[in-house]
Amino acid sequence: MARYQVILAYDGSGFAGSQRQAKVRTVQGELENALRKLGWMGKSVLLAGRTDTGVHATGQVAAFDFDNWTHPAAKLLQALNAKLPADLAVKKAQIVDADFHPRFDALSRSYRYRVFHDPVRDPLRERFGWRMSFAVDGESLNRTAEIFLGTHDFASFGSPTSEMGTTVRTVTKSEWRKKPNGEWQYEVRADAFLYRMVRRLVFVQVAASTGKCSVKDVQSALKGQGKLPAGLAPANGLTLTNVEYGSHM
Repeated sequence: MARYQVILAYDGSGFAGSQRQAKVRTVQGELENALRKLGWMGKSVLLAGRTDTGVHATGQVAAFDFDNWTHPAAKLLQALNAKLPADLAVKKAQIVDADFHPRFDALSRSYRYRVFHDPVRDPLRERFGWRMSFAVDGESLNRTAEIFLGTHDFASFGSPTSEMGTTVRTVTKSEWRKKPNGEWQYEVRADAFLYRMVRRLVFVQVAASTGKCSVKDVQSALKGQGKLPAGLAPANGLTLTNVEYGSHM
C-alpha cells in the first residue's frame, strides 16, 4: 500500500473552507472528486489543518493511500491537476511512510497575512488582502507582534480545535514586513494554531496600531486579564504558506 503526500495551493475565494462539508464546495471535496476520477477507492483524504471559508493556501498538505496507482508520483501530480478545478492545484506529490499523518506529524505551520492602505476600493488586490482606508503604523505593528513570541495561553485569541484541546501554543515567528508596493505582510509560525487565531492576532495588532487598544492591553490579554476590541481580520487576507515536518517521511 502506498501513501502519498501532496502539497496544495488554492484560491480560497470560491471554497467554503478546506474541510469536506455536505452541499458546499470545499478543497477536500474537490481533491477527493479528482482522485475518484483516477480510480481512487478511499473514503477520505487527510489534511494538515483546516482553513476557513475564503482563506488561501500555497502550502496545504494532504495525504491519502492509493493502491491502484502504478505510475510515478510525478504522473499523479499531472493527472490530478488535469482533473482539478482552476482554483486548486497540486504543487508537489511524493510517496511517504505508511504511517505519515499530515496533521499529527507536523512540527509547525506558517501563515502570511496581507494588509494594504488605499482609500479607494481595489477589487483585485482585495481578493488577497485587507484594504484599509487608513494607514497603519509599522513600528507599532512590530512592537505588538513581538509580544506573541514564545509559549503562551492564547485563549483570548482563538478557540481550541477540539472540545478538550489546550489553548497553549508556541509561536516561533511573528513579524511584519513592508513590501515595495506599500503592502504590509505579517509572517507568523507556530507549532499549531487555535481556530481563527491568526485572524484574531492580526485584528488586535491593527487595533493597537490605530490606538483602539494599547500594547499593555495586549500583554494583559495574553495573561488572561482585561479585554480587547472584538473582531477578526477578514479571511481573504490570510494564506497558509507552509507546514514543516521531520525527516521520517
